[in-house]
Amino acid sequence: MRCTIVPPHVLERVLERTDDSDLRARARHTLVIDASHRVERRLAMLTAPGAVTGDVAPNRTIKDAKHREELPGDTVRAEGASATGDTACDAAYDWLGVTFEFYEKSYGRNSIDGAGLPMISTVHYGENYDNAFWNGDQMVYGDGDGTLFTAFTGPIDVTGHELTHGVTQYTAGLDYFGQSGALNESMSDVFGSLIKQYYKGQTADQADWLIGEGLLAEGVQGVALRSMKEPGTAYDDPKLGKDPQPAHMDHFVRTSRDNGGVHINSGIPNRAFYLAAVEIGGHAWEKAGKVWYEVLTGGGLASDTDFTTFAAATAATAARLFGDGSAEHTAVRDAWTGVGVSI
Repeated sequence: MRCTIVPPHVLERVLERTDDSDLRARARHTLVIDASHRVERRLAMLTAPGAVTGDVAPNRTIKDAKHREELPGDTVRAEGASATGDTACDAAYDWLGVTFEFYEKSYGRNSIDGAGLPMISTVHYGENYDNAFWNGDQMVYGDGDGTLFTAFTGPIDVTGHELTHGVTQYTAGLDYFGQSGALNESMSDVFGSLIKQYYKGQTADQADWLIGEGLLAEGVQGVALRSMKEPGTAYDDPKLGKDPQPAHMDHFVRTSRDNGGVHINSGIPNRAFYLAAVEIGGHAWEKAGKVWYEVLTGGGLASDTDFTTFAAATAATAARLFGDGSAEHTAVRDAWTGVGVSI
């Protein structure tokens, strides 16, 4: 199970498209590292959670791998300690805090597991490592190679996205394959974007709805890793290829790669959320986000939930929260219709 912010198909395209031996070596090495963490993450999901605290306050620890591929690394900043002056370290600390605050203030959730789970991040992982991931216990960030990607501690939605894989792990536990896997990825994009919007104080119409904006290095032709507003338009680059995400079920991609296209077909539910949030208006985490959060955490989802089942659950939840036939209920139903998912 490989829950990384950069999809494997992006790195595979680098291997296919470039003659640059250094870039090919970095992409291949990143893919190898990512694959090695699949089993570790699966095992972490099967073990009991770590010690928790009853306090509704973040408990953050930042570790430094010092460019080794060993976890967790040396502690460089603990909760309440002063900034270190290391940009990656301090950004990781701040983004953990914003993510904790978002979930607590918006939905009353106490950390990733809902019970005060300590939040750990490791920075400076590996040499030129082009990814970031949640391994079932903690966040891990590479510094990027400076040619394709910048430091993964930069965009706040990278942290929000990966930590939300942890929320999904402790709640619906959506299988990481096919449509349920695409929903797993979409939930992380949804709340990663909402965390960025919360941090910036943006309404739905003010947000850029981009995932990983600022992550592509100078010279790479694109604006982000994904666009929730316009899936398939985030990048079109000679080395990375073209963003393959569909925005409608008419273009659903059937593939055996990427766990059945989990990073690709997530564009469909991503756009559905965008459509619902913009139609409802205001701060997207307050209504559209509340609907999605309650569906994710409410205990009613099977681990193999497909798009149609998930869509029906969001519509039913919107009707329960805001009234049958309300503007919010109608917006959610219309959003799914707009991406070709029938309820």
